[in-house]
Amino acid sequence: MAEVTVLRPKDELRQNAEPVAAMYRDLGAMQAEQVVSRALGELALTMSLLAARVRARQLDELARQSRRLQRMAEQLGLESLGLVAVDLRQCLESDDTTAFSAVWARLLRVAERSLVVDKVLLDRSL
Repeated sequence: MAEVTVLRPKDELRQNAEPVAAMYRDLGAMQAEQVVSRALGELALTMSLLAARVRARQLDELARQSRRLQRMAEQLGLESLGLVAVDLRQCLESDDTTAFSAVWARLLRVAERSLVVDKVLLDRSL
């Protein structure tokens, strides 16, 4: 009987606190917190729309939406999320369905961890 090995991928998140710190310096704590919260909400909505398109196998707009996700992630210093969005777009452009599936799973993992309001990141920005 063959033994099954369970893989537990551990993606290291890279974040850059500077974009959020700049918002806090420029806008003040209260307004910056609103901007960051709104941006995280838009990021979550974009991920939700991407997921719906993937489930429906509507891949025609996915490259454009992943580019939008990349820009939004970079504006918040969520470097890992932005890089995985680039990787997803490359899989789409090369029409590599196997790589797309793997990168899509990675994007979901990274997005889930990135979209949680990171208190450490916010603390460093103050």
